[in-house]
Amino acid sequence: MNRDLWRQFAVIFTTLLTLVMNGLATGLPLNNITTGEISDRWVNYFTPAGYVFAIWGVIYLGLAAFTLYHSLPSQRENPRLRSIGWLFVASNLFNSAWIVAWQYLYVNISWVIMLGILATLLTLYARIGTGIKPTNRREMWLINVPFSIYTAWITVATIANTTVFLQNLGWEGAPLSGPFWSAFVIVVGAAITGIVVYTRRDVAFAGVVIWAYVGIIVKYTGTALVMGTAGAMVAVVAGVLIAGLIRTRPPGRLQGSLA
Repeated sequence: MNRDLWRQFAVIFTTLLTLVMNGLATGLPLNNITTGEISDRWVNYFTPAGYVFAIWGVIYLGLAAFTLYHSLPSQRENPRLRSIGWLFVASNLFNSAWIVAWQYLYVNISWVIMLGILATLLTLYARIGTGIKPTNRREMWLINVPFSIYTAWITVATIANTTVFLQNLGWEGAPLSGPFWSAFVIVVGAAITGIVVYTRRDVAFAGVVIWAYVGIIVKYTGTALVMGTAGAMVAVVAGVLIAGLIRTRPPGRLQGSLA
């Protein structure tokens, strides 16, 4: 079996592993506690309303579509897939490990693993070149868009996981109160998103962050600072995206995720 076949097999296997682990975490659930119940143990004014996590269904659907495309014999020597295949395998392994660590309340370990997921996805995202490298419509939907959604969500999740990690160490945000700390990290997340969506005109990336921030608004309607900051940052991200979209596009057949 040559290296390309091994890569295709590894992508299929680790994607199935990730789906199974997620199913076990939500179906059994692992350690007799749901992922949401664990999250609710830490009140940090950043975790969005529960319905927001339905985005995992969209993420896994996109990753399944990518896996099927990656596994086609005609795509075995596709240079784009060669450049990201093993990174995707690594992200799947990190994802599965994170589920185990989180479900069994190894919060500090889960944070380290989350950093691993983020690092692999950021590297993968850079190699895909959304908004920079021209692509065809098929690969836009089967490669660019799924990983824009996934990377954006993991960026938000890493901020949330970091907040929980610090709380688990006994730090509650001093000298800032919980709402002020949340407002701060909301702005940080929006700043990161703004840079990405302006330079890459990535509609999918922006949409995920807006989705998460609207969930924060819904959950913390009684906390004016958090709700107001999240609302303002939704407007900022949307405005930056629009500004990015109306910029002169570089040469290429198709650019960005949806533009």
